[in-house]
Amino acid sequence: MPRDPRHDPLFVPIAIGPKILKNRFFQVPQCTGAGVERPGANAMHREVKAEGGWAGICTEACMIHPETDQPVAIVSSLFDEGDVINHRHMVDSVHKWDALAGVELCHAGGLSNNLGSRYVSPAAHQFATPWIPQVNTYEAEDSDLARIVVMFEEAAKRAIDAGFDILYLHGTHGALPMQMLSRYHNRRQGRYGGDFAGRARLWVEILEALRRAGGGQCAVATRISIDQLSGSAGLEATDDGIRFVDYVTGLGLVDLWDVNISSLEEWGEDAGPSRFYKSNHQAPWTREVKRVAKVPVVGVGRFTDPDEMVRVLRSGQYDIIGCARPSIADPWLPRKVDEGRADEIAECIGCNQCIARFEYGVPIVCTQNPTALEEYRRGWHPERFAPRSGDEEILIVGAGPAGLECARVLGRRGYSAHLIEAEPELGGHLRNIATLPGLAEWFRVVSYREAELRRLGSIEVLRGTGRATTQEVLDFGCAKVVLATGAKWNGDGRGPACPDPIPGIDAGLPGFVTPEQLFAGKEVADSVAVLDSDGYFMGVSLAELLANRGKKVTLVTLFDRVAPYTDFTLEGPNLRRMLREKGIVSRVGIWVERAESGSRTVLQLYDVYRDGWKRTDSPSLGALPRRAGKETDSLAFDTVVLCTGRHSDNSLYRDLAARKAEWTEKGIIGVYRAGDCLAPRYIADAVFDGHRMGREIDSADPQRPHAIIRERPLWGGETWPKLNDPVSLR
Repeated sequence: MPRDPRHDPLFVPIAIGPKILKNRFFQVPQCTGAGVERPGANAMHREVKAEGGWAGICTEACMIHPETDQPVAIVSSLFDEGDVINHRHMVDSVHKWDALAGVELCHAGGLSNNLGSRYVSPAAHQFATPWIPQVNTYEAEDSDLARIVVMFEEAAKRAIDAGFDILYLHGTHGALPMQMLSRYHNRRQGRYGGDFAGRARLWVEILEALRRAGGGQCAVATRISIDQLSGSAGLEATDDGIRFVDYVTGLGLVDLWDVNISSLEEWGEDAGPSRFYKSNHQAPWTREVKRVAKVPVVGVGRFTDPDEMVRVLRSGQYDIIGCARPSIADPWLPRKVDEGRADEIAECIGCNQCIARFEYGVPIVCTQNPTALEEYRRGWHPERFAPRSGDEEILIVGAGPAGLECARVLGRRGYSAHLIEAEPELGGHLRNIATLPGLAEWFRVVSYREAELRRLGSIEVLRGTGRATTQEVLDFGCAKVVLATGAKWNGDGRGPACPDPIPGIDAGLPGFVTPEQLFAGKEVADSVAVLDSDGYFMGVSLAELLANRGKKVTLVTLFDRVAPYTDFTLEGPNLRRMLREKGIVSRVGIWVERAESGSRTVLQLYDVYRDGWKRTDSPSLGALPRRAGKETDSLAFDTVVLCTGRHSDNSLYRDLAARKAEWTEKGIIGVYRAGDCLAPRYIADAVFDGHRMGREIDSADPQRPHAIIRERPLWGGETWPKLNDPVSLR
């Protein structure tokens, strides 16, 4: 299909110094959680994007020396020849598709935790790494800063050896150059402090070093947080931000500006979750850069719509469309636009599960794209699927995230399959989740797959069938059955806090409501307690939803803070700000001993740290000693919302398993569970499970995943390195 001519501006080549970008799609520096420790995963992940049409592809932050080590959330490094070899693999993979490869060289200064290397890092001033107590840096002397400039130049030479086309200087998210430029961190006087020129000096000297190292072979770029969102205490776009761009542009040191915003030491305002930030939310700060920059400017905005991308180019905000998360969600986004298939783009939903896994120190995942970081170890490609190996018809029960994805993959493989859904609309619990404040974009998970099924045409979709019975499944006539029937919220208080019901809690009574019941319209009175031992989005989102309806809401959680998992998705700070703004009371580190129903529901609460678990009688295990202690509080509410935990809706599976003797007669080879029907998990993991089931349905036992490639360091030399052999580590 020919490209829509409205999108032609996205495919005009542009020069970046001595290099040419073949189009205006640019994957800005993006973490994978693979770093150089998993070169196969890193290279294949980036290569799929290059194949998908991205003209420039960058590494994540790439540490230049062990004194700026960040081993907790895995980034990259370019310390020595071993790192060069691993990076060269990625560069070669990207070059195969005529894309440019960029490396984001980084010294994190005060954000270096060095828990692995045990170096002590110099910084703008002595301060503790914000996330890890007692990890302090020291105030750099001038000689330290001069040494760091040399480190950058040596790292740049190694990058050139690896074949990189673009040498990036990382100056955003609180990295050392930004620390030195910002008044907040740089309190020093002398050569590298004081006035604007002094605070800018280190950044300028590093750029000069990169240009020397590049020798005209490579483009030089720098990434800057044009505003630290901290008022006059930090960098402001209207003050030193634009002034710095103008100053460095005048020195002719940069071939490409990469601009964004971020708070002083965090990146949640840059990689903003869709709950709070829609596409191009950074425009009020970044649009002024083009006014003074005389070279191309790239910036992000979680762009997924090519029409919006064209508007951004035509408005003069950016010359190049930068993407990180959208390039993960759909690695072939540019190619689809180029081929006139923009309606087939899997749009990023802004849930930030990718970032959460990176923050945990493991490879990223993606809710929309279950092949992300599986390209190498599982051999998965987002646009290629092995053809079916048999003629069996397959029945999928349940059209939530897992069922929809399984059906999509089976259709791409050429299988004949039938997808049955009890409700009139597809999507499972995501239909309800998308109605929560700020989460409407999450429904893209459903709408993308529903459109894919319509395009494929080989999957029969039956809606509004009611709950499938065991006999209906047995009589359907399919050889293989995938049960994707999801999970339900517990109505008796069970959850991570306790495997047994909380005495007195019963969602069958008027004063208690599960999330499903709330969405279905069960009455919620004026005074509400939300019990949350789930720790992610549901409890805090329902609290906000009810507060928006005028309810008086108290959120009770056993965790030490509200919705702790949202810190990993970068939603936490703004969610807690929202609680205060909307008058939602938070009771943290508190849980429920029992409930007493009457005209109001009285919750007997205890402090989980002071009193610990109490003694209750377990119907399954008898009397369990759960630490004696007295109740700390009792509160009365009209309605109690139960977000305590979920259980798999697997009754159909159990019934089918009990009638396994009938399978052969009915022509059934196997019955398998996918998604939350197997175990309640994040949406990204349910989609992944459905995807895996679709790819592996013809294996001997589809319930068990295929083996994966495991990457680990191997020494290939004749002898092990001797002490001090790696000169870059001295």
